[in-house]
Amino acid sequence: MKKILITGASRGIGFETAKTLALSGNEVYAVARSKEKLAHLANQHELINPIESDLSTDDGVSAILKGIEGVESFDALINNAGTLINKPFMETSIEEWRYQVEVNLFAAVRLIKTLKPKLAAGSHIVNIGSMGGFQGSDKFNGLSAYSSSKGALSILTECLSTEFSSENIAVNCLCLGAVQTEMLNNAFPGYKAPVNPEEMGKYISDFTLNAHHYMNGRVLPIALNNPS
Repeated sequence: MKKILITGASRGIGFETAKTLALSGNEVYAVARSKEKLAHLANQHELINPIESDLSTDDGVSAILKGIEGVESFDALINNAGTLINKPFMETSIEEWRYQVEVNLFAAVRLIKTLKPKLAAGSHIVNIGSMGGFQGSDKFNGLSAYSSSKGALSILTECLSTEFSSENIAVNCLCLGAVQTEMLNNAFPGYKAPVNPEEMGKYISDFTLNAHHYMNGRVLPIALNNPS
């Protein structure tokens, strides 16, 4: 049984990934801001441990430390929490830029710093990026802040894969294409993505459990086409 912590677990891709991991016999520590949605997730399987925390703030770290008290080590960390504001660059406020960077980048930074002492040798950090933050992909109007923050997460992945390699901790990033989630629908009403959260959750689950045996420091495009 592996012990895995995942953020952004209350809905969409995070919800399905957490559920898939638990169904395959792994103990999952599921982090999200919504207490009600976390309770619904926890009802899916007895191996899911909900932790209510807002990682866009420093106080969120304290909640996670309390939620993992007594856990000696983790085998994997999935930084899945994210937010997307679809707004033209000139109309996006600095506060909206800061919020997207806080959630999409600094939340991962905070959590990696917090969990690093508990990551066992042979463990795997998986950062969930976006095709919008993948160098050379098509870019779209209204996503400058979102794509920039996800691009920074990709570079962080490459940096930490080198820094942690001596401790046998692998760090990889999955740059996802469009998945039919609530977040995508809110940003692009009416758009139909080619992949659903259940399918992507199964892929991320398998990648988390196995891919670090074969790769480290990879920033991988996971999309049926080029758009973010």
